Amino acid sequence: MRNIVVLDAPSNLGLRPPAPGTVPGCYKLAGALREQRIVQRLGALEGGAVVPPRYDRGDWQEGDGVFNAAAIAAYTVKLADRIEHHVRAGDLPVVLGGDCSIQLGASLALRRIGRYGIVAVDGSADFRHPGNSDRIGAAGGEELALATGRGQDDLTDLEGLRPYLRDEDVRLFGIRDYDTERDELAALKIPTVTVGELREWGADALARATVQTLEQPHLEGFWVHLDADCLDPSVMPAVDSPDPDGLLPDELLALLRPLVRSPHCVGLNITIYDPDLDPDGTAGQLLTDLVVAAFAES
Repeated sequence: MRNIVVLDAPSNLGLRPPAPGTVPGCYKLAGALREQRIVQRLGALEGGAVVPPRYDRGDWQEGDGVFNAAAIAAYTVKLADRIEHHVRAGDLPVVLGGDCSIQLGASLALRRIGRYGIVAVDGSADFRHPGNSDRIGAAGGEELALATGRGQDDLTDLEGLRPYLRDEDVRLFGIRDYDTERDELAALKIPTVTVGELREWGADALARATVQTLEQPHLEGFWVHLDADCLDPSVMPAVDSPDPDGLLPDELLALLRPLVRSPHCVGLNITIYDPDLDPDGTAGQLLTDLVVAAFAES
């Protein structure tokens, strides 16, 4: 059994401010899940934290590309160093974000080692890029596009390793049935499963089938990216974009369990939950419970 190592990546660099003069509160995710004793309940080792640069968009304006890009690039390399160390050591890192741009740290780390896939469980595709939008700016809504090589060079080609992920090695679950990016993903042959399709076909069966598609000789494993906004706002309102018609807790657990328990899974990151929007901690407790249950012996 591999050692689970919990590592904090409390970056909010990839999100727009929730209000003028404020910063996104998702950088508190790690602290909130630790308060729910996630390390002890997972039986995990302590991995410490990778401290991000200060959130400062300066004089950035729409049309200037991704804001905080230099800070995100520097942080991606630092986070990749830590994740690479644990994966090479045979550990299974559980990375507590942070916004979704922390996924770039995992993708870069794995690209250094070899060829890996990703299973993204996310309420939206996070596939905004210059080819489909004139509102580029927040890397937290663009990280899957960036990881597959779409966007500005200072984020997509770190260390000359573009793309960190190949289109054909991406699997996407949990997007809403009305997501407008789905047509483009289909054209690129990136498999996507909406909430409605997951309910029709069954979360456990889909997860097991997905693991089989990633157990291929050309892949050395896969990473799991979990965005809390995949859950329905009735149970997870504490996210920046609480879109309706999301997954329910039992559905997410049935999907996660076969993924993270696969011997081919090399790590998991958790993103977007914002404790500032969860004053009684209920949503944070639910998120922790789901992650712990996914790893637990069934």
